[in-house]
Amino acid sequence: MKNRSINTLQLSIFFFLSCISVTVFGQRVYKEHKIDGQNLVITTNDGSITLRPFASQILETQFYPNGVETLPLSEAVIMAPNKVEIDLKDEGTTLVFHVGNGIIARINKSPLQIAYYFNNEKLLEESEGYFDADTLKGFKFKIQEGEALYGAGERALPLDRRGHRLPLYNRAHYSNEEVATQMNYGMPLMISSKKYALLYDNAPIGFIDIGKRKSDELSFETIGGRSSYVIVAGTDFKDLLNEFTDLTGKQPLPPRWMFGNFASRFGYHSQKEVETTVKEFREKEVPLDAIILDLYWFGKDVKGTMGNLEWYKEAFPDPTKMIESLNNENVKTILITEPFILTSSSKWEDAKESKVLGTDKYGKPFVYDFFFGETGLVDVFKPEAQTWFWNIYKGLADQGVAGWWGDLGEPEVHPSKLQHVNGSADEVHNIYGQNWAKLIYDGYRKDFPNKRPFILMRSGYVGSQRYGMIPWSGDVNRSFGGLTPQSQISMTMGLSGVPYMHSDLGGFVNWDMKQEDILELYVRWLEYGVFQPVFRPHAQESIPSEVIHYKGETFDIVKKYIEYRYKMLPYNYSLAYENSTKGTPLLRPLFMEEKDNPALQNISDTYMWGDAYVVAPVTKEGQTTRKLYLPKGHNWYHLWTGEKYKGGDWVTVDTPLDQLPVFVKGGAIIPLATKRLQSTEEYSSAELTFQIWNDAEVETSSRVMFDDNGVSTNSIENKAFELLNVSLKNKKKNVEITLSKDGGYREAPASRMITLEIHNVNLPPKNVGIGKKKMPAEKCDMGYDKVNKILFVTLKWTGEERTIYITKGKK
Repeated sequence: MKNRSINTLQLSIFFFLSCISVTVFGQRVYKEHKIDGQNLVITTNDGSITLRPFASQILETQFYPNGVETLPLSEAVIMAPNKVEIDLKDEGTTLVFHVGNGIIARINKSPLQIAYYFNNEKLLEESEGYFDADTLKGFKFKIQEGEALYGAGERALPLDRRGHRLPLYNRAHYSNEEVATQMNYGMPLMISSKKYALLYDNAPIGFIDIGKRKSDELSFETIGGRSSYVIVAGTDFKDLLNEFTDLTGKQPLPPRWMFGNFASRFGYHSQKEVETTVKEFREKEVPLDAIILDLYWFGKDVKGTMGNLEWYKEAFPDPTKMIESLNNENVKTILITEPFILTSSSKWEDAKESKVLGTDKYGKPFVYDFFFGETGLVDVFKPEAQTWFWNIYKGLADQGVAGWWGDLGEPEVHPSKLQHVNGSADEVHNIYGQNWAKLIYDGYRKDFPNKRPFILMRSGYVGSQRYGMIPWSGDVNRSFGGLTPQSQISMTMGLSGVPYMHSDLGGFVNWDMKQEDILELYVRWLEYGVFQPVFRPHAQESIPSEVIHYKGETFDIVKKYIEYRYKMLPYNYSLAYENSTKGTPLLRPLFMEEKDNPALQNISDTYMWGDAYVVAPVTKEGQTTRKLYLPKGHNWYHLWTGEKYKGGDWVTVDTPLDQLPVFVKGGAIIPLATKRLQSTEEYSSAELTFQIWNDAEVETSSRVMFDDNGVSTNSIENKAFELLNVSLKNKKKNVEITLSKDGGYREAPASRMITLEIHNVNLPPKNVGIGKKKMPAEKCDMGYDKVNKILFVTLKWTGEERTIYITKGKK
């Protein structure tokens, strides 16, 4: 999609004014303090400061300038303050404010300055604190020596953002590659290597300066809004993210089919083309779960029809029949929608009369030009507009549409003079996409309460994960340069509470390419995609994104990797459960696996997929080897060759085209689908394989696998699920594997066929015992692959706790 430069002059003016902002540090004077409930309130010469605990590890600091009694509501925070035991000591020159057994705030009275501590270590210290330079307002903090700072939303930059000044203005960067400082999803949020999160709780447009002007200063600067920030402390990154997503909201479980393969391109022009595409996937036995229809579903041409939001019957004569036919093939239908209603669209008069559009200062619909035509913009903040827009979605959902693609939701073109019901375009720009997602999410809760929504959108704000948003990284260039930053982007967003950031696999923008020009890139990108949150190839139609249109080695390799994606379904779905309950991202930086190693602070080209896999994407054309780091504390096994590597060192491996460097942690237990799937609808936990990477140095290991029906909302809250527990004890003479389960739901299988696939078994076992019954190995349901040293044991399990004893073989 085309993009247009927006507010460049205005942002430049902000930059200039912020550079000459008046320093107030040293001018703010402490007068007095008091405890109000569990809040500490400090009165100063130019306003008051309120320290408000949410929990022992979460503390908000608000500044109320003189004359301001109430701050605007937060768009990021949904947590209500919990009752916390507090303690305040006045040490004369310093106030010491204890929040339970967690954060300690030390307030120096002269000059007035606040520093925050956790577990006896300094986390953060204000430099100027709150400042007001008339045009820009915000807070300034000190950056500690050796501190890495992550976050600020979606940017194609190094993982550590220090040394950059970044706009807080959601804006598409068309055809981006390795460097893009401004993209669709900005966030006034920093995550520190010191294991704290700092949220500047303010939505209007502005900047984050992360040591650009002053190497030891972090500055949040916006045009107005809420003058507060929240600090969240963690004992480690998992704990930190659990606390942070308690504050901003946990991501609800997505529908299980989201972990399958998507057919997507710009775009399918007709009902016949859609049906033919799905038929070819099935004929070539390439797994598929959904097909996404771009803007041709509502119009013949790219320009002039946006906003119709109804089927273009010449090309899609019987959409109900088409959707039913696709459902019979276990394929979901997803439609693109945009918030722009063109004056040439069939909905224009209705939108205008229904008063659902953003307005000018006189209250008339604000009309302007952009790439697709003359347009108005739906005011998603306005109750009447929410109802109007949702009713369109509801009608299509009643027809069988299973998911939504919300495009251009920054919004892509958003003139500063446009007025929304709750403020100007600049004041609400960064929260537009989030509120659009909320509109759909709330609609499902009301009208389809038992169905998990699928909401694919490219723009949001802090906390948009709570509305089930599935973001992607925009219209990336189809090049190795476009592939390079994708793991960093997904990693950064996962650290920021947004776990399902992913890319248009294969790249979107083709320019003047031919299919043969992109074969290596296509394979490398789709290999990587197997180990990212959503597997969705998508591109301009001049070169197909779907693997069914490729032949030979390209087809064979990509199909094999898609099949492995489906094999990992129970593992990936369990990662989703972990994220929904604890906030742990699916794609994780290496420093979450190996703690307190400063050498890992800025590594983003290698990552953890869950806790079992290390993945190293190949991002250079013609690359035949790959150097990567394997975290210490474990041995690691090459997924495809089984070769063993010791952790804590850099290794170099060969990278033939069919081998993405993937390593499995020694001792890992990985739940896999036993059955070869063509759709996630064919999956059942009645047949499972637990792949066990036996390692003599690992005495014990365990895995919890999550299982529910994959579709119902609130299955976690309603306890309509089971947790399957697998634990391993590696003893001198035998290996003990114990199966147990917790919970239950009516649809759970009464019994399961379990295959234990145990790697690194050097000799076939002497005997196998299931429960208290021992039997010679040759009499049980067992197989041994002596070439790859893999033992297979299959048993029927009815759910009671059961231990399998495998006596090790002798030479």
